[in-house]
Amino acid sequence: MQIDKVKLVQLLRGEGDNDTAEKVDAQLPDQIDTQRDSDALSAVGLDQATLQGKLAGGAIGGSMAM
Repeated sequence: MQIDKVKLVQLLRGEGDNDTAEKVDAQLPDQIDTQRDSDALSAVGLDQATLQGKLAGGAIGGSMAM
């Protein structure tokens, strides 16, 4: 799945998770591919289950291309 980094950072900040938002902003590319960038996402504390939970309900618009 493709996710815009800006939208993920906004979601995290909206949840009050500023530390993770800063790590995402500093360490991930502008267009995040959840498969390609899975190691980097895990490194900032967003494993697949956590990320899917945050994305549930359409909180972030992304391309479902996998």
